[in-house]
Amino acid sequence: MTEDNILSEFRGCNALLEGHFELSSGRHSAHYLQCARVLMNPQRAARLAIALAQKLPREIRSAVDIVVSPAMGGLIIGHEMGRALEKDALFLERPDGEFHLRRGFALEPGAKVLMVEDVVTTGLSSREAIAAVAREGGEVIAEVAMVDRSGGEVDLGVPFVPLIGINFPSYAPDEVPAELAAVPITKPGSRK
Repeated sequence: MTEDNILSEFRGCNALLEGHFELSSGRHSAHYLQCARVLMNPQRAARLAIALAQKLPREIRSAVDIVVSPAMGGLIIGHEMGRALEKDALFLERPDGEFHLRRGFALEPGAKVLMVEDVVTTGLSSREAIAAVAREGGEVIAEVAMVDRSGGEVDLGVPFVPLIGINFPSYAPDEVPAELAAVPITKPGSRK
């Protein structure tokens, strides 16, 4: 898939929103990618996961034992990545504010994990999820995401392969421009 094809998938389902958004990272932006909308169609989700799997270097793809994603945002694309790679797909939850495997999910000691996210902005959720996998006995060998909003600046401590990079400006809460601050805030992400 080309970058234009990928953006067409987002535009075609009204997944690119404009307004004033507080992102899961706590930063603010005039643009939000509602990945749940782009993933609501199973065929589209499968196409995007296959394209993402094809971007993974062969040595990483062949080393993956299992796919893990953080709920909520990474759940659907994580499941589709599991299908594309023919691996089981587990998900982490935050029942108490910290990521854990639940529902009887467990990792084999030393399991080589591919972390899958929908959108990465600061990498905070990703780093928390990577730490949770380590606590559960696995080793994250790489992370993939549908969208990199970091401008290529994020450091997750493991190789990071996004499907597409989109550089919409985002702002710390005390740096929000006046014109954006005048627009009511919407918080569409999964982090409270």
